[in-house]
Formats: sequence, C-alpha cells, structure tokens
Amino acid sequence: MLRAAQAITTFNRWTFETTKWLVYVIAALMLFEVISRYSFHSPTSWGPELATLLFGPFFLLGGPYLLHIGGHVAVDILSAAARGRLRTILAVAAALLALLFGLILVRFSLPLAWQAFEYGETSYSAWNPVVWPAKMVLPLAGLLLILQSLAEVVFALKVRTT
Repeated sequence: MLRAAQAITTFNRWTFETTKWLVYVIAALMLFEVISRYSFHSPTSWGPELATLLFGPFFLLGGPYLLHIGGHVAVDILSAAARGRLRTILAVAAALLALLFGLILVRFSLPLAWQAFEYGETSYSAWNPVVWPAKMVLPLAGLLLILQSLAEVVFALKVRTT
C-alpha cells in the first residue's frame, strides 16, 4: 500500500511540475494580447480565450500534489496542536474530505466532459476552438485528487504505525 501511495504521489508531483509551466505560457499570451491591442490596435480573437482554456489545467492539475505538500489554504489550529492518535484522526478526516470533493467533482464533471467530446462542443466564439480537452481535465483532476487522498490516508496511517 505504501508503494502505491508513493507512486501516486510521484505521478501527481510530475503532473504538477509539468503543468506549473503553463503560467508562463498564459503570461506570454496575455502580454502578446496587450501589445497587439494597445500598440498595434489589432486585438486577437484567440489570445484571451486560449489563456482561459489553459488556466483550467494549470489550476486543477496542481491540486492533488498540493494536497500532499499542504499547499491548500487550511485552518489548522487544532491539527497543529494535536499529537499522536488525534493528529492521525484529523489527517485521515482531512484526506477523506478531499476524497469526497474529488468524488463529487468526477460525478458531476464526467458526464459534461463526455457530452462535450461526443458533440465536438466548441466555444461558439469568433475563434471557436473545441472545448472538450479543457473539460476533460475536470474529471481527470478529480480522479487524481481521489487517488492522492487515498495515498494521504495511507501516509497518515503509516506515520501512526511507525
């Protein structure tokens, strides 16, 4: 179980390390858009929309690894002071809450993403890109969050038993 938890965390770290670079792509797109709009009076129809489509994966795919490193906003007054069994119980409870969120995310986003794929849904803008790849990131991120939550339960119980 510990090996599986470590493998999940390694995959989520790799996903985080890969997708974090999207912030530079998004910044470059927005810079290009501003220069095009204000210097050349020729705004793009695709720049802001592409930046929006890239922001979803940037934001969502980092979440599972941030759960592992404690990067999410948390009120940890009780858990910071907790020791022993109470600390383990709180860590498991927090992981199970994240797991519940992941389940809800997958449950509600997967049918919408699948429908967007089946219909070849586009954004209906002037640029009109397909949007199913961006929508598919939602259930993928939910699945990765579920797996990382289960890994965090294993890690919390492993710390307790050692």
